Amino acid sequence: MQRLLRLAESIGRATAKGVDELGFGAALFGESLFWMVYGPRRRQPVRLGAVAEQAMDIGIRAVPIVTVLAATIGVMLAIQGIYSLRTFGAEAQVVLGIALSVVREFAPLITGILVAGRSGSALAARLGTMRISQEVDALRVMGISPVRFLVVPPLLGMVLMLPALTMWAILVALTGAGLYVSAELGMSMGAYYQQTLTVLGSNDLLHGIGKSLIFAVLIAIVGVVNGISVTGGAEGVGRMTTRSVVHAISAIVITDMIFVFMVTR
Repeated sequence: MQRLLRLAESIGRATAKGVDELGFGAALFGESLFWMVYGPRRRQPVRLGAVAEQAMDIGIRAVPIVTVLAATIGVMLAIQGIYSLRTFGAEAQVVLGIALSVVREFAPLITGILVAGRSGSALAARLGTMRISQEVDALRVMGISPVRFLVVPPLLGMVLMLPALTMWAILVALTGAGLYVSAELGMSMGAYYQQTLTVLGSNDLLHGIGKSLIFAVLIAIVGVVNGISVTGGAEGVGRMTTRSVVHAISAIVITDMIFVFMVTR
């Protein structure tokens, strides 16, 4: 009986903590929107230099690894698609599966997971270190909003660059898949791209870009919430950084499932 009570208590505490973090994240997002809109009126605009710096770190410096992973995924989709369709003698239809899978699913999902592991964790570690060294409290003492100074720039940088990285991943993945299809089936790249453009519509592209925008907000907010929640010195920073990656990737995958379910009904 005591074990059941302790189990129920631990579940209740975990649930309450999760709801509290969700509320904190929603409040951070709302306050970030407030500073984006009303910051200039209060003579405290968001620093464009900080946004550009975050965009450079999140987007431009991630291009090489995004390129490698996107090309690899495109080739893998082509290999698996041709192998599966060859059973039915329908290898030529592989372009349909590749185009829709890359644009609607794999490009935004893989890019979001990559940015969560690379930039989301860095954001959590940076804010956690500032929290431990009391730099966040120092900003409040100086009359500077920590949300405007620390949260809005990475949030804007993420929202600007993750869709751009997703577009780049789409182009690279489709090109990588096309090179393999061309070599395996003897299809010219021109014919491959023509079929791809025939298959895809504006709704497919909006589907992928829309998901990437949602993922961008999730990555930034999860990183900030975990970074601000750091306690216990350097060990706490490491623990919350790992937790940020796990939570961000979990949020991305679950949100992706819900988004697909709602859009495809």
